[in-house]
Amino acid sequence: MSLAPSLSFSETYLNQAAKICTSLDASVIEAMAEGISSVRERGGRLFILGVGGSAGNAGHAVNDFRKLCNVEAYAPTDNVSELTARTNDEGWETVFANWLAVSRVSDKDGILVFSVGGGNAEANVSANLVHALKFAKERRVSIYGIVGRDGGYTAQVADAVVIVPTVEAGLVTPYAEAFQAVVWHCLVSHPALKKHATKW
Repeated sequence: MSLAPSLSFSETYLNQAAKICTSLDASVIEAMAEGISSVRERGGRLFILGVGGSAGNAGHAVNDFRKLCNVEAYAPTDNVSELTARTNDEGWETVFANWLAVSRVSDKDGILVFSVGGGNAEANVSANLVHALKFAKERRVSIYGIVGRDGGYTAQVADAVVIVPTVEAGLVTPYAEAFQAVVWHCLVSHPALKKHATKW
């Protein structure tokens, strides 16, 4: 009797991705779509916060929300001069909170967090996200997130948060960042938000 050949890394990776996809809570994504739509309808802005690969995703998502959904959206990490000046002069922990303060963030606005861990003040991981969300909560800003692991501080304070489940401990980051893109593309394609067709 011959044994079945073991799966390649690529096959395993794709099988795990499929498992994640079917494990995501669609009702939370629906709530996020309605929430961000409400931000737009009340004349608010959407601030998308992310660090590392999630910052790259934030810049891409800003484009999609603005171009496809008529949502006034911004990512602080798109302005590298201000980001690095604030980091250098004021510290990394407050870089997003101080940026939001200058933007006069209010209860009309929304924040969308892209993060692998969601921020953890005790472990000093993504402390800038924690400070920003505390600042936002004081101003009654709507908070949404697409995060991995246990969701961290974002999951504790968000109005709606998609947690990308951990299926392989060594691949938490690539899956979390990949599914940020899956979920935000679902959002900008959602009838509650989409105003303009894509080119293709």
